[in-house]
Amino acid sequence: MKILKLNAISPAADEIFKDCEYSDAVQDPDGILLRSFSMHDYPLGENLLAVARAGAGVNNIPVDRCTERGIVVFNTPGANANAVKELVLCELFLGGRKIVDGANWAQTLKGREDISKLVEKGKGKFVGQELAGKKLGVIGLGAIGAMVANAAIHLGMNVVGYDPFISVKSAWMIDRRVSFTAELAEIFRTCDFITVHVPLTPDTKGMFNKTTLAACKDGVVIVNNSRGDLVVSADMAEAVQSGKVSRYITDFPDDTLLGRENILCVPHLGASTPEAEDNCAYMAAGQLVDYLQNGNIANSVNYPAVAMPRSSVSRVCVHHKNIKEILSKILAIVSSQGINVANMQDQSKGEYAYLILDLDEAPSPASIDLIRSLPGVIRVRQL
Repeated sequence: MKILKLNAISPAADEIFKDCEYSDAVQDPDGILLRSFSMHDYPLGENLLAVARAGAGVNNIPVDRCTERGIVVFNTPGANANAVKELVLCELFLGGRKIVDGANWAQTLKGREDISKLVEKGKGKFVGQELAGKKLGVIGLGAIGAMVANAAIHLGMNVVGYDPFISVKSAWMIDRRVSFTAELAEIFRTCDFITVHVPLTPDTKGMFNKTTLAACKDGVVIVNNSRGDLVVSADMAEAVQSGKVSRYITDFPDDTLLGRENILCVPHLGASTPEAEDNCAYMAAGQLVDYLQNGNIANSVNYPAVAMPRSSVSRVCVHHKNIKEILSKILAIVSSQGINVANMQDQSKGEYAYLILDLDEAPSPASIDLIRSLPGVIRVRQL
């Protein structure tokens, strides 16, 4: 296997790739591992089978082009969740207390003989509020949102969560003291603090705007470590200036937000810990190798999760459109060869689907070509 890395990647991936050709100079790769490198203008080679991002967001990858060519795009949801959770907790404290402002002011006292007196006299400008007893709204209850909600409960906050797409796995992770709402408007109307943990989609882009900010509780603190474009920056700046929002803290600085009082911009530090980078690299590399070797898919953003233990001498993997009768046509070709199907799984994700067939005998090259020629078949691999 040939794996190209397009960014510096944690050495945690090296052990997974020990039997692969793996470097930043690999030509014509089977798989690509990356973090922030933009692939939108990058050529997708004929032999490229998969792209794995050591992180959650995949907006730097041309997912639609990959899907059309049967290239699986992986991400690593949850691998950096603890790192982001810890930053969010820090930002909640910073949102309630003017710690950064006070620390910066204290630096201006250097060289003064009466520092102690000046501190006592000046500290009143930096009075803040405690988190205990305040109401926190958590928008999005995936891996990160669930961890933030649980931690906030232990800080003594009253936590309400909103997530119409919550998974069973995430629901089981959440402390029973977290309440839930089906109305996003309740979060805006009642919460003292709001933290957002949703992906950037056409539906979520600009979800914090002039209208929704006006609906928020006066003096709310808003924390955004998900994506900058979830917030209309000009509307947020106006809301902060008016006092409607007492403080906005984000991991995504832009020119509209920088240099403004009560807006704290952090330089995208959410997953910037060696532990998170190790976890993401290890998880991405493992998913990539399992797919290339065994055809198993886990944590793909463009193809369904399909995985089986190897149970026969031959495995055939088929990427196909989710259309009527295509599965029966594939099985008819296999049956015409007199080959028994030992096991199979076929799952769909929107317009696309993925099939794994474990066969008791290796099919002929001609039969593989017949499957490949079927209308709606995108890619066929024999393992």
